[in-house]
Amino acid sequence: MRRTGTTRRGALTATGALALGAVLTGCGGGDEAADGGRPAHSGARAAAAKTDRTLREKAVRDGALLLARYDLVAEAHPATAAGLAPLRAAVREHGRRWRRRAPRAARSPCRPARPGVRGPEGRGAELAAAERRRADAYAEALVTAGPELARLLASVAAAAAAHAYLLTELAEETAA
Repeated sequence: MRRTGTTRRGALTATGALALGAVLTGCGGGDEAADGGRPAHSGARAAAAKTDRTLREKAVRDGALLLARYDLVAEAHPATAAGLAPLRAAVREHGRRWRRRAPRAARSPCRPARPGVRGPEGRGAELAAAERRRADAYAEALVTAGPELARLLASVAAAAAAHAYLLTELAEETAA
């Protein structure tokens, strides 16, 4: 004899289907605000967009300064120019990526003050320290960045850490 009515298996299947449907649709229309039907989280999105814009503008400025430092070191010590060329090219490419996404106001490059007279190893150590600071700053900024910007920040932070290591090695080779 066949039972009619709700079975345990049928109830579990129906509950699972309802839960899956709720998850896939974002749990219903509870995110509409009373002010004209705008989503309640649009203020959070605007704040995140402003944070991202600020981070991008700072990255453009920092990249321009770092690129100028590379130029100064290569200009002051032509023997190191060949070793610095690939690192400088990477910094320039990072700057292009930042500028593509940054507002026009952030595109004004700066020129750092000319450093005092030092040997190539001292200048290499200065560049390594600047790259380390850049890597640390971008790693800290990952916490507040949006997903797309966080991926770019993580990539540039990893490259800056690698540059710091290579510049330290280059400074040691130049000193020896």
